Amino acid sequence: MKAIFEEVYSLDKACYDNGLNEYILMENAARAMYEEIKSRDIKSICIVSGSGNNGADGIALARMLLGEYDVSLFLPMGVKSEMAKFQLEIYKNYAGEYSEKIPSQNQIDKKYDCYVDAIFGSGLKRDLSDKINKIIKTLNKREGFKLSCDIPTGLDIYGNPKGEVFKANVTVTMGAMKLSLFNDFAKDYIGEIKVANLGVSLKNYISKTKYYLLTKDEILLPIRKKSNSHKGSYGHLGVLIGEKEGAGIISSLAALNFGAGLVTCISKEKINIPYELMQTNKIDNRFNAIVFGMGMGSLSNLDELVNLDIPKVIDADMFYIWQIRDFLNQQVVLTPHPKEFASLLKICEIGEYSIKDIQSNRFKLALEFSLKYPKVVLLLKGANTIIAYKGQLYINSLGTPALSKGGSGDVLAGMIGSLLAQGYHPLKATISASLAHSLAGDIEPNYSLTPLKLISNLSKVEI
Repeated sequence: MKAIFEEVYSLDKACYDNGLNEYILMENAARAMYEEIKSRDIKSICIVSGSGNNGADGIALARMLLGEYDVSLFLPMGVKSEMAKFQLEIYKNYAGEYSEKIPSQNQIDKKYDCYVDAIFGSGLKRDLSDKINKIIKTLNKREGFKLSCDIPTGLDIYGNPKGEVFKANVTVTMGAMKLSLFNDFAKDYIGEIKVANLGVSLKNYISKTKYYLLTKDEILLPIRKKSNSHKGSYGHLGVLIGEKEGAGIISSLAALNFGAGLVTCISKEKINIPYELMQTNKIDNRFNAIVFGMGMGSLSNLDELVNLDIPKVIDADMFYIWQIRDFLNQQVVLTPHPKEFASLLKICEIGEYSIKDIQSNRFKLALEFSLKYPKVVLLLKGANTIIAYKGQLYINSLGTPALSKGGSGDVLAGMIGSLLAQGYHPLKATISASLAHSLAGDIEPNYSLTPLKLISNLSKVEI
């Protein structure tokens, strides 16, 4: 699990208070980008730097590259910050050449091996000017290795676009990971994230945070280690089968394939199910956990579910029913996608939001919901899955486009339910299932994954 920060200015300031200065941090920032370039087959480099300290990082990088590489430095906004002016003077002392003109189509058509974006860093709040939009659009059209300094220009502090966005192959982010890098929109622009050491270890640089990036090391697979056991040792999960019965059957199969000892489909009428699943028409205390909502349609037995004192996974159609509030003081895991989350927030009187609003404020709204309902684990689906619990956010960035297929969410609900039935804490169940779900989705070619293939892949997940 890795720490993520909304901003790192306070972390930089702590370095200054402990004897490091801005020059040392900047040298280390530039050095990290230099090493990234040096590790590749690159000879010619185009650096476009802004007028502030992000631009100063780019100028320092240009100075480090002088003499070893063919370097072109563009300063289309001039230099304004004291650090940018300082770095430019040093660069000129080494006979470094630069242009303050907007890089023209012809200049950038020189076909550089590498393009470095050092225009704006993590402090961008305003919309980009037409001039900067034009530069970013031109850079994005060029072929070559694309490196971004801190965060790609065009993303604001929350990872939302403020115009054209530089599309990087690698983003070297300074000091620590920023929240903006994990917005769903940002995922197509950041490339691989590398964290630059600014002169102190990460342990000595970071402070407390409420944001964390999950790694596959966080998965606790339900490996069976006790020899003296039976099917009841691994939990009994109930899955409510709704009007669209396929969704519930998919969840049930996922649960059985993710370690549950017994899985029972709960249906008013007898339905055709795979032989390995059981079936009942009763909701009672035989179950260790229960999953419902997917493919549900209308449901008449909500009072029975509310009164059932076991962990629950709630999905899909339930997020449009006002009675969902009756479950929010219980031990439950909620798994909405953005549209369902918007409905949930309205029902809970947190606010009315469009899907666009949800996507632009995913972190804030997930945190707000988790603080209002501290017993609930919220899993908000997306390109980067957010898991919120008691005012802390855990981000799973391992998901792939392969999972953008009907039924993938039903698989996830069943997996979480399986772990709950096996005795996992709701947060650990949600984290482990979410990560395993992502890894299982990355085994097939990304266009051919189906829910049944995804379930089959659970046995192939390695950590």
